[in-house]
Amino acid sequence: MKTICVYCGSRSGNDPDFGKAASLLGSGMARRNMGLVYGGASIGLMGTIAEAVLEGGGQVTGVIPRNLFRNEVIHPGMTQQVMVDGMHQRKEKMADLADGFIAMPGGFGTFEELFEAITWNQLEIQDKPIGILNVNGYYDSLNAFIEQAIDQGFIQPRHRSLYRVDPDPENLLDSLERQCAD
Repeated sequence: MKTICVYCGSRSGNDPDFGKAASLLGSGMARRNMGLVYGGASIGLMGTIAEAVLEGGGQVTGVIPRNLFRNEVIHPGMTQQVMVDGMHQRKEKMADLADGFIAMPGGFGTFEELFEAITWNQLEIQDKPIGILNVNGYYDSLNAFIEQAIDQGFIQPRHRSLYRVDPDPENLLDSLERQCAD
């Protein structure tokens, strides 16, 4: 596993542990020689993880839609900046560049990207490890909702294995590396 696409907020959220987890994840990735693919911003959790990877000597690739170039605060220290035409191309390019995915706390965009990655694995469009960094229970309600969808017959129980959930960045990276090696 050489490159991980991280989906996360362009805001930092209200819990300082979100930023701490982003720093730990980024430094852990750099220590393992894993590059970061992300949305390219210098703000929020996006900026925090990019800084941590760069400070650890890692590679950072930002994928930015041209129509958002003026609106987003682009990280000036990225190793590589990839411009695309729109959000659909952004997600496709990020997936193409990544060997796996991690969702950190974030909003609608993070949720949408996470579910698309899971769906692509479910439909066998790709077969890449997916992790959810569940900082201070941020994703507990989402996990409960998915369990409800399984109980109600909309998701097959075997599809629980399409992603891993862990509150610890190092444990999550270990889990994704093991899955990638299988």
